[in-house]
Amino acid sequence: MHKSPHRGSSVEFAEYRNYVPGDDIRRLDWRVFARTDRFFLKEYEAETNLRCYFVLDASGSMRFGQAPGGKLAYAKRLIATLAYITAHQGDASGLICATGKTVVEIPPRRNPAHLKVLFETLDKAEARGETGLITALHDLAERVRRRAMVVVVSDFFCDLEPLLECFQHLRFQKHDLAVFQLLDREELEFQFDRPLRFVDLESSVSIVSEPSSIRDEYLRQFGLFLEQLRRGCNEFGVDYRQVVTDQDYERVLADYLIERAHLAASSP
Repeated sequence: MHKSPHRGSSVEFAEYRNYVPGDDIRRLDWRVFARTDRFFLKEYEAETNLRCYFVLDASGSMRFGQAPGGKLAYAKRLIATLAYITAHQGDASGLICATGKTVVEIPPRRNPAHLKVLFETLDKAEARGETGLITALHDLAERVRRRAMVVVVSDFFCDLEPLLECFQHLRFQKHDLAVFQLLDREELEFQFDRPLRFVDLESSVSIVSEPSSIRDEYLRQFGLFLEQLRRGCNEFGVDYRQVVTDQDYERVLADYLIERAHLAASSP
């Protein structure tokens, strides 16, 4: 649940503020005036409806993973669960599936039938081609002027600088941005023990290598990439979550929602 940044008249009292000429005198608290001989206005806080855009990276690299369906299947479960929660608290959810130059978009709606369409679209999404995530995020930032929540689920295997520019663009437009970076355990630990052909799932490039000879450098470069991504998210106020696909997705979501609730409760 979420509170509106706007002040007005509703059922929930928020705070007092000093009267200034031009304010509506009907909101003056005369009891406080009787006690203090000063004019104060009551401020109220309303709850407002949320629009949430779920952005799914359906590029070829999301096909990788030890579990059936790879990272894409895990991403679908995350998005479907969050969309269900969003719909059942009366808010609007939309979906963007980015695959190369193809973008499938379902605008945010609130009705139960819309949730079924969103689930069916998720089910049909396939991981293929180069990532179209950067273009999709910039386009979203340009089109959606009203403040919204944007949840991006991806492995973020793309050039880091343009990616962070997307995040900055969305935050500049005042959107609440949360990103889930999905990684497979093999990508993190690189525990391969024999010569292998490594195939780029987003192109036709492949190389044959001895993993033991490149493991140290791979881990160093990959760790640097992850740290730069994390720092960039912190810089732009992005809620960043790194998720390994052998983690229980229900636990991942529970931790995320609990932390968001605590932040909301502690914010002014």
